[in-house]
Amino acid sequence: VQLQASGGGLVQAGGSLRLSCAASGSTFTIIDMAWYRHVPGNQRDLVARITNDGNTYYADSVKGRFTISRDNARNTVYLQMNSLKPEDTAVYYCYCDAKLQIFQYAYWGQGTQVTVSS
Repeated sequence: VQLQASGGGLVQAGGSLRLSCAASGSTFTIIDMAWYRHVPGNQRDLVARITNDGNTYYADSVKGRFTISRDNARNTVYLQMNSLKPEDTAVYYCYCDAKLQIFQYAYWGQGTQVTVSS
């Protein structure tokens, strides 16, 4: 399974960005999909997660500003980020749990930089 993320960039505080991440590869079933972010010197933190039936979880720091969604037909997850703050600056990674036959694996995308200027 390969995850290809896109949509990062530079935006002013208060602005919006939309990240996308498409999964492709062998025959698999995507279970959960998520976005994490990483700031150098810190651990990689969960931003938002969505199950295959649409249940969502958000980190407290992004609740009310970010929205995670997915298109199961396209194996794609999105992260709509509104009211961005400088502290949202990070490399954002998409993630998925995928089931291949009887085995379950975790996969990471390559990361996309989000920079929010003040």
